Amino acid sequence: MSRAADQGLKHALEAEREIVRPSNVRASWEALFDQARHCRRCDLYKYATQTVFGEGPLDASIMFVGEQPGDQEDIAGRPFVGPAGALFDAALEKAGIDRSAVYVTNAVKHFKFVQRGRRRIHNKPDAGEIAACCWWIEHERGLIRPSVTVALGATAARSLVGKVVTIAKVRGGPLTLSDGSECWVTAHPSSILRAPDEGSRREGKRLFLRDLKLIKARAGELGA
Repeated sequence: MSRAADQGLKHALEAEREIVRPSNVRASWEALFDQARHCRRCDLYKYATQTVFGEGPLDASIMFVGEQPGDQEDIAGRPFVGPAGALFDAALEKAGIDRSAVYVTNAVKHFKFVQRGRRRIHNKPDAGEIAACCWWIEHERGLIRPSVTVALGATAARSLVGKVVTIAKVRGGPLTLSDGSECWVTAHPSSILRAPDEGSRREGKRLFLRDLKLIKARAGELGA
């Protein structure tokens, strides 16, 4: 195991709480993590530093699914540790959601980018790359069985729902996934950061926080 991958596994395991379900859930997750490190389901592995797998407690009631790792996530081997992750963490705290109590992952596990000088600029995954990575999301969800799965952005929604959705039309209420569980769709934190002006960013944060509060309340209802 490479040093970066070893660190990724260490951080992922440290992010878990004590698991009350059978211990084979942990063993299955660790096996899945190890398989993902060698993923060749699409060509993105050729250019990314490493696979960035999900992390969090394996009995989490809420699973957040982002689009793909960013530049800093690709280097660190962990999801949501860059600027979008900082906004995400701040919003979770305001909504009363403990990040250590939720599972966080991405629809696509490798960083897709365009090289511009020394900078690696995010490049949106295409339909084939999203479809290729669905296998990992399905297995993560199958192990964790969250009460609520949250799609952060259109790419994550497409991965989970299986079709293109418009965030403005579906946010604020649940969609039903193929296994009968609920999926809530909201904006990706990076889209808020990319807003053209401070007013738009402020409104984006307001709506994002509103969605997180609704999601927390719904997860509580389903877990009661």
